[in-house]
Amino acid sequence: MSAQPPLRVVIADDQGLVRTGFRMILTAAGIEVVGEAADGAEAVDAVRRTRPDLVLMDIRMPGLDGLEATRRILTGAAADPRVVILTTFDLDQYVYAALAAGASGFLLKDVTPEYLVAAVRLVRAGDALLAPAITRRLVERFAAVGGRGSTVHRDLAALTPRELEVLRMLAGGLSNAELARGLGVSEATVKTHVTRILSKLGLRDRAQAVVAAYESGLVTPGAAAP
Repeated sequence: MSAQPPLRVVIADDQGLVRTGFRMILTAAGIEVVGEAADGAEAVDAVRRTRPDLVLMDIRMPGLDGLEATRRILTGAAADPRVVILTTFDLDQYVYAALAAGASGFLLKDVTPEYLVAAVRLVRAGDALLAPAITRRLVERFAAVGGRGSTVHRDLAALTPRELEVLRMLAGGLSNAELARGLGVSEATVKTHVTRILSKLGLRDRAQAVVAAYESGLVTPGAAAP
């Protein structure tokens, strides 16, 4: 079986030291950094030129910020890259808006080298990068105000009762293994349910599913975790 091609990444951050540090960490792990950008406009251009698998996107940059850059990058074909938001704060309203726009998760800038590499590979594999406790607080805090004008909100009528149950639990930040234990099924069955939910609602990944669960009213901010 042929080896998987190297993961190709663009790093967008207005701090040169951050870009350099991340490039060194990723390159040492065999991940190819195909472009760098100091602002959102440069990030959009770099993505169009290099067609990376993933973008590490600083949310706060001069000129065109990371939020608008994310929207522009993810407005297109299904082959668009995954976007992971870089932020200094774990409760940032712009991070919520980026998740609603299609970002696959977020990382704090003081992430360890090991976690950075693992996170990039996780998102490349098609999962969303959601730290359950942080994500739940983030969505609960900003769902009421951040959902205005969002493209994530979906009518959940297409979902079966079982799929609604899975989505409700998913919104609590549970992993596939935790969902499987809670539902008394295999992880393969959980993956099938999640895939069907995303397909029926036209969502990119689990990050948008969490946002949709709150914005649709399926989960109420402040409610007990499932």
